[in-house]
Amino acid sequence: MGCCLETEVPILVYEHIPNGDLFKRLHEDSDDYIMTWEVRLRIAGEIAGALAYLHSAASTPVYHRDIKTTNILLDEKYRAKVSDFGTSRSINIDQTHLTTLVAGTFGYLDPEYFQTSQFTDKSDVYSFGVVLVELITGEKPFSVMRSEENRGLASHFNEAMKQNRVLDIVDSRIKEECKQEQVLAVAKVARRCLSLKGKKQQSMREVSIELERIRSSPEDLEVTLEEEEEEEEREMEINIDDSWSVEMTAPASLFDLSPKLDVEPLAPHQTW
Repeated sequence: MGCCLETEVPILVYEHIPNGDLFKRLHEDSDDYIMTWEVRLRIAGEIAGALAYLHSAASTPVYHRDIKTTNILLDEKYRAKVSDFGTSRSINIDQTHLTTLVAGTFGYLDPEYFQTSQFTDKSDVYSFGVVLVELITGEKPFSVMRSEENRGLASHFNEAMKQNRVLDIVDSRIKEECKQEQVLAVAKVARRCLSLKGKKQQSMREVSIELERIRSSPEDLEVTLEEEEEEEEREMEINIDDSWSVEMTAPASLFDLSPKLDVEPLAPHQTW
């Protein structure tokens, strides 16, 4: 909001955030729990709108590079504020990616970035997809309580989508009051965000528009979902393999400490 220069050390002034971060609100028990489906859907739209602005509306495009629920702050009205730009990078308009040592948070990390060291706007989209799944399921991005192959929330979610049982993993705290058509529509958006095929993965602007449509026009969702299911059936007929399984083995070049790379290598339990 501003700064104070009247002290010996200049002070930055931030907006007061009384409701903490989204991670705590989703994963900690509370007697005054208000994270209803309607609130979650609104928060998802606000995050998507902020990222869409950074990617395509700001004078200089910005990659956030560490989207996760602990970096989403909630004000007094539970409006979402994207925070922690410590690893963010601005890019030239004609630039398609950043080449860096892998940095980020385990569970939210784009597998393609992990393998290639090339961070693109779609890497932020992937991380946002994990946040969407957290909002739907109420589960943490990584858990040893799940089976070994599905300890990552993205894998757990994708398996449920493949088996057409995503409603079975909806957060029990919202299952009774949520609109199933909206949940399914948001789940399809999340699946596209998590796609490992670039052509199927949406831009943040497209994600933002789609989430706003889901929130504002729930009466249109049934027809749209039927159309999407028909499209998926056509894809299956021509044997499009949209694999969600990625070998999480980093090439040695990922850990090159040459000056052209800007951050420290990834450690599984470390966040920047």
